[in-house]
Order: sequence, then C-alpha cells, then structure tokens
Amino acid sequence: MTTPDQPAAAVTSRPPVADPAPWAFPEPERLVLANGLRVQAFNMPGQHVLSVQLGVPAPLAGEPVDVEGVGLIMARCLDLGTPRHTADEMAELLARKGIALHTSVGERGLIVQLDTISRNLEAALALLVECITQATFPDTEVRREVRHRLADIGQDRADPGSLAALQFIETYFDSSDRSSRPAGGSRATVSQITSEDVRAYHAQVMHPDGATLAIAGDLTGISWTGLLQRAFELWPSQPGHRPHDPAPGTRATDAGRIVLVDRPGSVQTEVHIGGPGPSRADALGWGPYQVLSFAVGGSPQARIDRVLREERGYTYGIRAGFRPRAQGGLFTALGSVRGDVTVEAVAALLEILDLRGDELTDAEIAHAARFQARTAPGRYAACESVAGEAVSLALDGMDVDFVTRTLHQVRTLDPEVARQAWDRHRGAPWTVVLVGDARHADGVRALGRGRVDVVAQPPEPSSSPIRTSEAGSPT
Repeated sequence: MTTPDQPAAAVTSRPPVADPAPWAFPEPERLVLANGLRVQAFNMPGQHVLSVQLGVPAPLAGEPVDVEGVGLIMARCLDLGTPRHTADEMAELLARKGIALHTSVGERGLIVQLDTISRNLEAALALLVECITQATFPDTEVRREVRHRLADIGQDRADPGSLAALQFIETYFDSSDRSSRPAGGSRATVSQITSEDVRAYHAQVMHPDGATLAIAGDLTGISWTGLLQRAFELWPSQPGHRPHDPAPGTRATDAGRIVLVDRPGSVQTEVHIGGPGPSRADALGWGPYQVLSFAVGGSPQARIDRVLREERGYTYGIRAGFRPRAQGGLFTALGSVRGDVTVEAVAALLEILDLRGDELTDAEIAHAARFQARTAPGRYAACESVAGEAVSLALDGMDVDFVTRTLHQVRTLDPEVARQAWDRHRGAPWTVVLVGDARHADGVRALGRGRVDVVAQPPEPSSSPIRTSEAGSPT
C-alpha cells in the first residue's frame, strides 16, 4: 500500500503473445524391405515407448458378403494362437515384456499397433511377425470372438448413439454398397463365421504388398533397419496380389429424408445428420474443411453449440465436421437433445447447417484457423499419433507431407476459399436420423423438411443360430 508521499508502483504492461513458428510434420527415414513392405521411421528423442503401426490394405468391401465381419474377427484373433504359442502363452509373453498389441479394421484396411519399450523392440517385432504370419485361428478362440462380436451388436442396438449411427449408414448409403452395413458385420453374417472362413480371409489379404509400417519414438542408437529386415523376412510377398478396392460410398437415391427410430418414453433424442463432403484430395485442399469443421461444430464457441447449447439449452453438446473417405466424404452433425425440445432442436440445427458460405464471418474463420494451426504440434506430440497418421495416410495413398501442406494452407487461409469450400458440397438434402419417442414425428413432419419415416427399434433376439464347422463343433 502506498502513502500520499510515495509514488505508485509502475504498472507493467502485459507482453504481446506472438504467433508460434510454423510447424511441419516430422519427415521420416524411408526404407523398402525385401518383401516390398514400405517403412517410415520417425526418430522422436525422449519417447522411449515406441509405437509400431502396420497398415495392410484389406478394405471391408473385399469381405465375402455372407460372412461380413470376418475381417474384424480375424484381427481380434491374430494373437490368440500360433504353432509356437497358445493364446495364454502369447498373452503371458506380451505382458512379461511390456508389449501392447492392438488391432482395428476400417474402410481402407487393417491396422496392427504395437507399443514397446526400445530395449524390447526386437522381441516385439518377432512376436508381431509371428502373429500376422502364423496365426492358426483355433476353433475355440474364433467361437469366443464371434460370441463377443454378437454381444457387441446387442450393445450397439441398446445404445441410442450407436443405433443412430447404424441407422444413418443404412439410410445414407445405397444398400448394395458395403458402406451401408456395419464394419464389424451384422448378426446374420457374424453368426455364420467359422475358423475356416477366418483362415481363408487371412490367406487372402494378409500380405506385405502395398502395406506400410511406421515406427516412431526414440530410435537413437537402435539399428532399426537391421531389426526390421530380419523380422519381416519371414513375411513373404505374394506376386500378383492386388488389394480389393474400397467401397465407392454410393449415396442412396432416397437418402434425403428423415428417419425416426421409435424408443417409447425416451427423455432424450439422439440426432445424427449428414450430407456429402470432400475426400482429402478435394480440389480446394483439405485445409479449409478442417477450419470449417471447427467453426461450425468443433467447439462450444462454434455456431451449433453457441445456439443449441449456450443460448437455448437444448443439448450438452453437438459435434459436427467433415469426415473424409476413400472416395468422397461426409459432413455429419451428431449428439443428443432434450426429448421435449426435439422438434425445436432439429429445426434450429438444420437452419444452422443450411447456412451459405457468405454468412461465415472473417472473424470466425480466422479464429478457427488459428486454433487448428496452433494446436497441431500438440496433436502430433506423441509417437503413437505420428505413426498412426502416417499409416492412415498411406492407406489413403498419401504421404506425410500432406499434413504439412494442409497446415500451411490453414495458416494462410483466405476466408473466401473457406466460403467456397462450404458451398462446394452443399445443396443435396440432408439425411436425418433421430432415435427417440415417436410422438415427436408429427412435429418433425410439420417442419416441411421432406419425407419422415418412423421405424420401430428392431427387437433383440433372445438367441442366434451359430454355424458349425465341418468337424461339427459349434462356432
């Protein structure tokens, strides 16, 4: 506290916050192994838990139609038995050496992720190759994973968000397109899968031809090239092998409608809205779409939540954005709203999504661009995210410089380009899926947004027939 004869303390002004320096995605060392496997190695000093991710081009569209979901069952069974180790022995080996092995399947293919400390890299690679080349898919393990998948299907039908997503792809995509059906298969197809089906699919798709492996972490002092060459020489190429093309993602002719899945008594309504969007190869670049996703539906300050959450209290949050696919893409908005304001919330959300590009202000575009540019280093700070992005891009036929080019476009984005990008994919009627009480149907119809179909939530069967193998054991 100062007295009248003491001068007041000088006021220190706050220093300005400068923009961060431009950031670029790490440039990898590259190697092509003798079997044709393409390798990208990212040296990230200080990150001693390495991430090894393998992307195999095995699009879901290549699955036999009668056993769709076989790719997921195969992925889940890769580490559940080889000629050298049983499932329990493999689990013990992985745990003893601190190795984590995860698998996933998607539109473009299969991803196998391996996390290990650097000193165990050689052992981890040996186990990885053993799993992808020598998996035996024992009948008991396949049966168990089939049961697990059937249980997952039941859970998906019970969860409103999952049910809305399933109804959306069924409504949006043409029924002949693989994209219209669950990535993990339906109850009818999964229940037919046997160990013979899994072995046949493994033999069909699991080849190094066209595959990419990314390894990221502290590679200082590690002879990773020799380790990879020795480990993967046991995985031979298959001359003439050509992966199946991904599904084209054809939109159904009647996709522009509203489907309400009846859940009597629901106090919330799940909302899933979508329309056409770009692929990463869009002529305007991918940068504008990242910015638009954030500006329209990527944060509590974005247009959607500013109205539906902050001003009107209809929802805890709606997220929206562009989702690229192998061919084309989607713009989707999804979340839940209070059941008693279903009609008002749907009307407000569609009104926001019907905005024209020239309604987007310079300020909101600039704010979204700054956020995307400044947070990129944090999004790719971990070796797992770097390896994952590299493999994802490789399965999409792109190199990692795509990230750097996109970020440069974001930093230097002309607002007019963003407005053009928004208008470029608008015009087609929205596909709207609602999961909630059918008593809202008349109100939704009164919005004049086109055809409204009410469907009953499919009953959950008490049991499902499970196909048996040739030996007669139930699968």
